[in-house]
Amino acid sequence: MELPFLGDIVNAFVSGFLSIAATILVLGFFIGIIALVVIYSDLFVKCLENEGVEYVFGIPGEENLDVMDSMIGSPIKFITTRHEQGAAFMADVYGRLTGKAGVCLATLGPGATNLVTGFADANMDRAPIVGIAGQGATTRMHKESHQVLDLVNLFAPISKYSVQIREPEIVGEIVRKAFKAAQAEKPGGSFIDFPENVAAMPVDGKQPLKVQSAKPPVPPADKIAQAAEIISGASYPLIMAGNGVVRADANRALVEFAEKLNIPVATTFMAKGSIPFSHELSLGTVGLQAHDYVACGFDRADVVICIGYDMIEYHPHLWNQEKTQKIIHIDMSPAEVDEHYMLECGVVGDIGAGLDAIAAQASPQPESKARALRETIVEELNAHADDAAFPMAPQRIILDLREALQLDDIVVSDVGAHKMWMARMYQAERPNTCIISNGFASMGIGLPGAIAAKLAFPDRTAVTVTGDAGFLMNSQEIETALRIGVAIVVLVWNDSKYGLIKWHQDRRFSRDTQIEFNNPDFVKYAESFGAKGYRVEAADDLLPTLKQAIADDTVVLIDCPVDYSENMKLTEKLGNLVCPI
Repeated sequence: MELPFLGDIVNAFVSGFLSIAATILVLGFFIGIIALVVIYSDLFVKCLENEGVEYVFGIPGEENLDVMDSMIGSPIKFITTRHEQGAAFMADVYGRLTGKAGVCLATLGPGATNLVTGFADANMDRAPIVGIAGQGATTRMHKESHQVLDLVNLFAPISKYSVQIREPEIVGEIVRKAFKAAQAEKPGGSFIDFPENVAAMPVDGKQPLKVQSAKPPVPPADKIAQAAEIISGASYPLIMAGNGVVRADANRALVEFAEKLNIPVATTFMAKGSIPFSHELSLGTVGLQAHDYVACGFDRADVVICIGYDMIEYHPHLWNQEKTQKIIHIDMSPAEVDEHYMLECGVVGDIGAGLDAIAAQASPQPESKARALRETIVEELNAHADDAAFPMAPQRIILDLREALQLDDIVVSDVGAHKMWMARMYQAERPNTCIISNGFASMGIGLPGAIAAKLAFPDRTAVTVTGDAGFLMNSQEIETALRIGVAIVVLVWNDSKYGLIKWHQDRRFSRDTQIEFNNPDFVKYAESFGAKGYRVEAADDLLPTLKQAIADDTVVLIDCPVDYSENMKLTEKLGNLVCPI
């Protein structure tokens, strides 16, 4: 057997090395080409960046893999949630607070359907939101296919714009139109269905479209003059400010309008804080089905000035039953058609400009006609300041919460019996500091909403006031809050019942049924996630516990037993109410 020469060995080694090196170079070349290929999901993400998107809330899935991968390195922060409903509610509240569309992302099928509740809530409550869902490839749209639903038609009734990206070249136009529709007056939802094969197609030379938005026009001069004349001739005018005032950032104009003309102001639930509650012309909020004190003002009013009013909150048949009141509608959108909302005058255009122009022409009232009514309302709101009853009265809980928070801190109310008390009694001094879902009015918004509030305004305290039922609908998002490092306070009103339904059953039938349930130990439940938990044991414990929870600067849950027997006491009281004016 002959041994190979040393030179042969060296030559073979060098040849093999060069072959490997060449292979590596070739592979590197092709990998480089692949890396340089831009696909439509990359353009899609650039379009989101172009719209100023800061956060996308959602859950990764198989059919949005390309979009998720394209977000790597993007300044957009993806907030992975524990349920798509939580993601939609976060986008909902983010949109309410910032005026910029909140964005939520899901995969196809069940991921997309899980977005529906939070998405519908935003759309009906006039909050800008853009929902995005992955979809199966267009090559399987023509037949029954795993997890494929017609998402465009599913979302169409609950959105302003619902579309599927069928051709990759239109990505830029669709994203621009979606955000334009979501953020235009009246704001609402846009939904984008993004098939997975379209997302993965290569793109060449396409760029996001320029962001443009129209400035609302100044209302017509003849309508300004007509409104001023009606107000000047009124003997008891009353202002009802709706959510449109907040959306249009017309809060300053509203207060100056009321002051110059000396007209009292009631706000809807979603317009709380558009005039400070402490203002002498503020009558608080209107919206309960029962005849509350503030409704006494509507009983006497001969002219109701509806500013940014949306009847999804408080239908006019409740305050204009006889259809005799003169109504002035001031908003950026024309009035809805309703037999109880037939206008004397419609002033459509920029709300702030309209208010300033009308105030310059109208004659002021010689004095506020609602001073006695306001004094009664303030006295009634403060009546429980020293109530030591335990479980706690709703009124005392709200007063303690108000004392614990700064004027710019944000409270997100979930939906339930506590919502009615918060809407009626929480004294908001700034707009967008008490967030209440009052169009779609969906339970489960509270905890995700507080997370979004803290992300939008990290320097403010964010609290959710929630019932034990609403809390458990999205309580898993405690983990999300802890993981992303946002500090929120979760104040749970605990009565082991669907309290609002009990209230309605007791009012209608004088009995209740199927409204009781059992709860976990909420303190241990919070601690199991790594959050802090406190249980209120006496009425005087709540205020110091709230202050401690804020100081803890983490996720804190407070279990607060509540006595909802106050619900029926309020019903009886309002049923026998004698107006003080």
